[in-house]
Amino acid sequence: MRRAWRRLAGAVILAVVVWQVGSASVVEGLRSLDVPVLLLGASIALVTTVACAWRWHLVARELGVQIAMPAAVASCYRAQLLNTVLPGGVLGDVHRGVAHGRSTGETGRALRAVGWERAAGQVVQAVVAVLVVGLLPSAVRPALTWVLAGLVVLAAVAVLAVRSARGDGWWGRLARTARDDVRLALLVRRSWPGVVVASLVALAGYVATYVVAARAVGVEASVATLLPLVLVVLLAAGLPLNLAGWGPREGMAAWAFAVAGLGAATGVATAVAYGAMVLVANLPGLVVVLASGHRTTAPATIEGRVRA
Repeated sequence: MRRAWRRLAGAVILAVVVWQVGSASVVEGLRSLDVPVLLLGASIALVTTVACAWRWHLVARELGVQIAMPAAVASCYRAQLLNTVLPGGVLGDVHRGVAHGRSTGETGRALRAVGWERAAGQVVQAVVAVLVVGLLPSAVRPALTWVLAGLVVLAAVAVLAVRSARGDGWWGRLARTARDDVRLALLVRRSWPGVVVASLVALAGYVATYVVAARAVGVEASVATLLPLVLVVLLAAGLPLNLAGWGPREGMAAWAFAVAGLGAATGVATAVAYGAMVLVANLPGLVVVLASGHRTTAPATIEGRVRA
């Protein structure tokens, strides 16, 4: 039921945005794309996908469910494609976690590995957004208050969860598991530098793709002007209220571009162009889906199972 409400929220946000700015902005975003732009987007997506796969590889290794890089890249492409065509925007990641878990016999750990690597990427993205919006002059600086408030709430929840990790109740076990996962998979010395670097590379790819989309639509503002706007929009895109990635992204883009003097319609057109570029760039995932056929388990993805 909650998933249905989140999908409905994304659809409502998208509908309100299109109603306010007009459907012409959607058409303009799609018409702005040509083959060179799409190929450039696909090239950038290759880099970001490899970075995400490496981050997953690092986290999964520390949790004892290792996955080889070629298999990780293929699974990430498939997950990204499913995320862009299925409601919720996360079902592809759930699928790759379950598939990897079946191949390792450790579904719980595999799902947690996917969850933690995604969370690590979101944390790095939020930190970068706070730094950039706080340091660069931008009309979206008021949004920084909300971002910081969200980070404070998340930090408070994490602290409370750790402190409550006592007793044998389900909450205590869950909190202890989360604490141990973070300590062993994200904070260990041989893991966290790679996780941070991979997250920064992936974020740079997302930003670059968005800038390319803006240029295709005809936005001539400097990169320094666009950067804070893009980071705020990408943060909104990560909210679990989207419809296959659509909704909050377009809403935030309309607001951010409007307050920056670039026009709400331009913001929506850019967001639409970005979404279309991402969809096309993830089409290699279709090859992975077709190659897997009717198999219910992923191909062997373990890179040197637990060594004796």
